[in-house]
Formats: sequence, structure tokens, C-alpha cells
Amino acid sequence: MSTSMKKMYFALLASACWLGFGFPQAAANEAEFVTDPVALHPDRSATPPAPAPVRLASADRPSMGGGFIEFLFGDRQGQEGQVYRQQPAYQQQAPYGQQPMVYQAPMMPPQAMGQPMMSEPARPSFDPKYEKQLVEYEGKEGAGTIVVDTPNKFLYLVQGSGKALRYGIGVGRPGFTWSGVKTISAKKEWPDWTPPSEMLARRPDLPRHMEGGPQNPLGARAMYLGSTLYRIHGSNEPWTIGTNVSSGCIRMRNEDVIDLYGRVNVGTKVVVI
Repeated sequence: MSTSMKKMYFALLASACWLGFGFPQAAANEAEFVTDPVALHPDRSATPPAPAPVRLASADRPSMGGGFIEFLFGDRQGQEGQVYRQQPAYQQQAPYGQQPMVYQAPMMPPQAMGQPMMSEPARPSFDPKYEKQLVEYEGKEGAGTIVVDTPNKFLYLVQGSGKALRYGIGVGRPGFTWSGVKTISAKKEWPDWTPPSEMLARRPDLPRHMEGGPQNPLGARAMYLGSTLYRIHGSNEPWTIGTNVSSGCIRMRNEDVIDLYGRVNVGTKVVVI
């Protein structure tokens, strides 16, 4: 046999050996990729496989277009059902270990929210019956006399001929009222006020001395009664006229005490009943 024929013979023998080994291996490899047969007409009574989850836009917010934008800005589902929600737009993310900076809207005034504003308690209005007026007078005192009617809270300046000017007044609280006959010993405009020691003992919060002026409790005018601490004076609290309010003094509205002050002199008789 020639040399060329021998080479051809060995080549055919090697090919046959390779094919004999390769066919079983290829069959085994093919078996690994064979799946269960797919039925062309499946049984409809069998339970269908669960469909793949589909993300839907939340009902409480508008759709953002789906896809990657919806994933970035919408609610995201994490492991084991944990929901990661979008951060509010007004909350800034702080560096790790620091509290987030949260914007707080300024407080609205109560009236803007339909709520009434807190205010001081309403003071009673001035009763018109305490206005200065000319009235009938049937008493026995002569013209020019001042008569203080403590129970009814009126002060009369007798005019004569059965007439008198009547003013409304505030008088002493229970335990501080008094009666008697005095004379006007002094008159002062916009008087200073120095509370007596007895008053300071009851009210240690009072000032020791106050200069005359609109804020002074003695008001615009004062008429001192004899050697006592009692006075007929004005008031910066006109709503107290017609009440038991003082420590024994007779108080009047500033406009009324100014009017009376100009009508009487030092030495005028004052009868307190």
C-alpha cells in the first residue's frame, strides 16, 4: 500500500472514532435544553399562572408619564412590601447625621383664619342718667352748697329757686363710705397723687408718688375736703361712674369735675349723706 493510501486510511479511521464519541455527547447536550411539551390547546380548567405585576399610577396623585420618571418620583416598592414614598417638595435633605430642614409656613393672624382676636374685656358704657343735667331740688340746703347723695351716686350743686345741677359720681366701696359735713379746703388742677400709708398697706403695688397728668387717677381737678384725705376729683376711668369703686373719695368724669371746679370756691359747704 502506498504511502498516500495509508494516510487516507488513518484519516478515515480517526473521523469515525470522533463521530462515534460526538453523537452521544451531542444527544446528551440536546436533552438538557428540551422542555416540557407545550400544549397547543391547553386545559382551560387548570389554574393559570399569576400574571406579572403591573405598576399603576396612584389614585391620589396625577400620572407622571410612567416609566423611569414614574419610578424616580413616584412611590417605589421595596423588599418585603416596604414602600418608599416621595419626599415632600418643601423638605430639604440634610447631610447624614443631621436633621432635615423643614420649611414652616408663617403663622396667620387669627382674623385671617376666621377666628376672633383676643381683646380686653368690654367695659360697660356710660349710663346717660349720670350726664350733667339741671334737675328739681327739694332739699333744705341753700344755693352754692354741694350735696353728695352716696346711695344714689349723684352730686348736686344747689342753684336756688328749687333747682340744682346734678352730676354722676363714683363713691366708696363697701366699708369705705362715710357721711358728714365738710368744706372745700383747697383746689388743684391736674394734682399729683401720693397714696396714703393705709392704701399702700392694702395695695403695695401702687406707686409711692405720681405726677399730675392724664394717667393720674385723680384726673384733671381735685377739691380737698377739710383736713381729711378725701377729695372730690376727676378720673381717668369714666366707666366707673355710678359704682362703688373708691376708698372714700368722690370721683367724677374729667369734663364734669372741670365744670364743677369752675363753679365753686374754697370754703364751699359739702354735705355727704
